[in-house]
Amino acid sequence: MSTTALPVRRAPDATAILLMIALCAVWGFQQVAIKGANASFPPLLQAGIRSTIATILVWLWTRSRGVALFRRDDTLASGLLAGLLFGGEFVCIFLGLTLTSATRMVVFLYTAPCFMALGLHWFVAGEKLKRVQWAGIALAFGGIALAFADGFLHPTTGSASTWQGTAGDALGVLGGVFWAATTVVIRASPLARASASKTLLYQLAVSAIVLLALAFALGQTHVSTITPVAVASLAYQAIVVAFLSYLTWFWLLTRYMASRLSVFSFLTPIFGVAFGVVLLGETLTTRFIIASALVVMGIALVNAPAGWRRT
Repeated sequence: MSTTALPVRRAPDATAILLMIALCAVWGFQQVAIKGANASFPPLLQAGIRSTIATILVWLWTRSRGVALFRRDDTLASGLLAGLLFGGEFVCIFLGLTLTSATRMVVFLYTAPCFMALGLHWFVAGEKLKRVQWAGIALAFGGIALAFADGFLHPTTGSASTWQGTAGDALGVLGGVFWAATTVVIRASPLARASASKTLLYQLAVSAIVLLALAFALGQTHVSTITPVAVASLAYQAIVVAFLSYLTWFWLLTRYMASRLSVFSFLTPIFGVAFGVVLLGETLTTRFIIASALVVMGIALVNAPAGWRRT
């Protein structure tokens, strides 16, 4: 009886590094794109349309590749849970961006790797945290505390009051928690053995249903004058982010070492902050710049290559 050897994943080469930098830029621009469509589409409706379009695209892609989606593999319960958590993340992001700035949202959201590390430490065997990772989590959480303090002292979110901006910031952190919980469910359940496209389809399809249901339940269905910017922003979210970038990320994971790829995640909040300042004219205080630096350093330490880690 023959056996199939597991693919050997290698360290990132020049192609992988350039793709990861491009992906981080794509993900960092997402908050700006959401802001660009907010004037035309209510946040939950916008999120639901995004997930619906991406669901159709991923389904067509899997069909073209002959990927088996509906065979029994014990992933239904965990797939539904991952989809609910994924939907919760985008409820937080889209509602939060009506209350806080894109620059603040991207920093708070990208604390997710720290929450992931904690969740994997508790729920997945072989994922115990090392000292350098604990240090990274402490730095990132210190950055969160400083950023919240900055929001109270210098409300730069453009919202009517400080508490609204702080609520938006809190939704960003909660979105990071949902994102981390989604990853933990995938790693600690039968989804860990499922194809990447099936796992992605669970998340997109379930979140589309949840987000559209919430949009109708909360009366967020009125569409204002649709502008070219709003259409382009929505297309960017659905096609470039939710479809192309996620499939590229999964393709990279099949060929390169995940631990070496994930270290690039610290670039995303840097890109996000830069796009918010340059394209949206958002302002940064010195305190928030320091807070962002702490979060970025924390993410880098949490995702440090294995050679840096010491028990």
